[in-house]
Amino acid sequence: ITLVNQVKASKFLSGILQPVANAFVNASGYRKLGLRYDDVLREETDIIREAVNRLPDNEGYERVYRMKVAFQYSLSHTIATKENTLKPEDDIRYLTPVIDEVAAEFAEKEDFNNIK
Repeated sequence: ITLVNQVKASKFLSGILQPVANAFVNASGYRKLGLRYDDVLREETDIIREAVNRLPDNEGYERVYRMKVAFQYSLSHTIATKENTLKPEDDIRYLTPVIDEVAAEFAEKEDFNNIK
């Protein structure tokens, strides 16, 4: 059950919840390390692992580079400078569409395997 579409359709609800969402994203700090939202998704499930494997080569290389840079910031106990901090308009969901596609394929395969 998701209320995302109803919240986006309602100006009142989106006006209330958008500042809360922005505060949560800023508090999480992944943008201060130069990461995108999809970079912080854990690769512990088969669906996400498969989605990462399906990324185009250049997007995969950029993902690995961002993670290495963020790891270096973490090791040095610093954050990115203002120029290197990821801006909200650059935080693009590049992996989420692939995850949705893989999840649909896995569900279809599971349904096909359970036909009696």
